Amino acid sequence: MSDHCCAHACEPKTARDPRYRRALWIALVVNAAMFGVEIVGGTQSGSTSLLADAVDFFGDAANYGVSLLVLSMAAMWRSRAAILKGACMGVFGCFVLGKTVWSITAGTLPEPTTMGAVGFVALLANLSVAALLYAYRSGDANMRSVWLCTRNDAIGNAAVMLAAAGVFGTGSGWPDWLVAVLMGGLALNASVSVIRHARKEMETPSAPISNLHGEHGH
Repeated sequence: MSDHCCAHACEPKTARDPRYRRALWIALVVNAAMFGVEIVGGTQSGSTSLLADAVDFFGDAANYGVSLLVLSMAAMWRSRAAILKGACMGVFGCFVLGKTVWSITAGTLPEPTTMGAVGFVALLANLSVAALLYAYRSGDANMRSVWLCTRNDAIGNAAVMLAAAGVFGTGSGWPDWLVAVLMGGLALNASVSVIRHARKEMETPSAPISNLHGEHGH
């Protein structure tokens, strides 16, 4: 994969690649389905981190839909869509942090078995999507936002499973709440990264797109 690829030169191999469009459709369907699964699981288990992950799945499904909509549009429109998606990540992060504060105040203890089982299914789903999108992680800001959504989801799913183990072992809700805070922080960090990348593209549309994968390793 080229580290220095201009926006127009990359388009035939990335943004307009039929395989990329197909991967986005698969990602959209998977995320929409997992939203339903995690809403049920989060409600039944009382897990803040699981409900936060469910909302994230919903937001990602919407983001994939936006990506499909602007896929064939000019680079400027894709950058604008990336800013919108970055803003959505930021809103999600703020929501998760607020919900966590409310749960701590209420002192709700989640049920770890359901948390762990649903988290494992969600992790498998996101790893499958991540494998499809991995080759496109260093494209324009719009593609970068898609990759960050998927990467953060996989990290979040693994963290939910660790939280379930923590709740089971300690009998406390703190592992669940701490993971929810982590997920909110990841969303805010990704929001800043995507918006900065998109703004740079809009200010210098003919400049080479840097390989942000190297700048923001995971």
